[in-house]
Amino acid sequence: MRVTHIITRLVVGGAQENTLATIRGLRQKPDGELKLISGPSVGQEGSLEKTAREMFSNTSANDFTIIPELVRPVHPLRDFIALRKLEKLLREQKPDIVHTHSGKAGILGRLAAKRAGVPVIIHHIHGPSFGPFQGAIANFIYTAAEKYAARVTDHFFCSAEAMTKLYLTVGIGRPEMFTRIFSGFDLKPFLNATNDLELRQQLGLEENHFVIGKIARIFKLKGHADLVNAFSKILPQVPHARLLFVGDGSLRGEIENQIHALSLDGKVIFTGLVPPGEVARHVGIMDCVAHLSYREALSRALPQALAAGKPIVAYDFDGADEICRENETGFLIRTGDTKAAAEKLLLLARDPELRSKFGRAGTDFVRENFSVEKMVKAQYTVYQQLAAQRGIRA
Repeated sequence: MRVTHIITRLVVGGAQENTLATIRGLRQKPDGELKLISGPSVGQEGSLEKTAREMFSNTSANDFTIIPELVRPVHPLRDFIALRKLEKLLREQKPDIVHTHSGKAGILGRLAAKRAGVPVIIHHIHGPSFGPFQGAIANFIYTAAEKYAARVTDHFFCSAEAMTKLYLTVGIGRPEMFTRIFSGFDLKPFLNATNDLELRQQLGLEENHFVIGKIARIFKLKGHADLVNAFSKILPQVPHARLLFVGDGSLRGEIENQIHALSLDGKVIFTGLVPPGEVARHVGIMDCVAHLSYREALSRALPQALAAGKPIVAYDFDGADEICRENETGFLIRTGDTKAAAEKLLLLARDPELRSKFGRAGTDFVRENFSVEKMVKAQYTVYQQLAAQRGIRA
């Protein structure tokens, strides 16, 4: 079974890690012949291109291709060139299945696959491109583009049921076209994560500090500013609390200015970019994880935190309620309510037994639902079903 994955860029992020983990897992199947096409990995988030090249180092040179014109912003000329290049590549590769990821690659990749005569076209919805976080004009454009691409789509994978509901609500697809598959990851490093006092010391954290962690790009809609506001509200009552931001991004300067304006200098620590392999070690020194994001289907930071036995506090965005179970694995907050977020963080700071209770329940849930093996098996099963419907033999 020949499968080509297409993604807009291989920056450090959940969709990208999911894609590489999927390819790595599917290559273990006896009938798996995998290829990957991506745009250039530009941005402050860090790049996974090196990891991808290492994955394909012992295969054909054209198994991993970068298309320079496949860029995230809307750019009519580059988009047209990218579409033509994608179509040419797919005609040469003759895949049985094209599996697209992310917004731009999802649109252009599906259209190119249809033009190239690919039998099965799947789009993976890692996060919404339209919704209440967008303005009316942007919503109209993105919704229209998704509806158009849906005409040539055979199936959708969603990392949260919330994405299925969102797409069906605006008239994209039919219920039987959607399959929820949680974004699996290597659980072992998180299950084995410990409170590494040496790492705490390196970051300027003391053993008695109550560490509130956040793992995300410092980017719009990720909620860093809201978390800083919530943190400032609890600090007078929990002076030993500290805020740890794991990641980097274009809004770091703006957040640093906010921290200074609130007289929080020295209370908020930035790690900068952290390689994916080091994330678990950083989660281990956190006492809880707060993710006040305004959008994304289901942040990997939430199951990663629970795998390490850390309780979570999250805004009620998209699919957050599918893992942040109220009073079971953490607290779900109405989006934008920094006062409520502060109250829940204060409660966790004062109650170590509650933290342990939430952490244990979360670890059990993640063990059962978020292994890479389970994710790959679910995708492979759908591949086989769709291929069989098109008369494709393994």
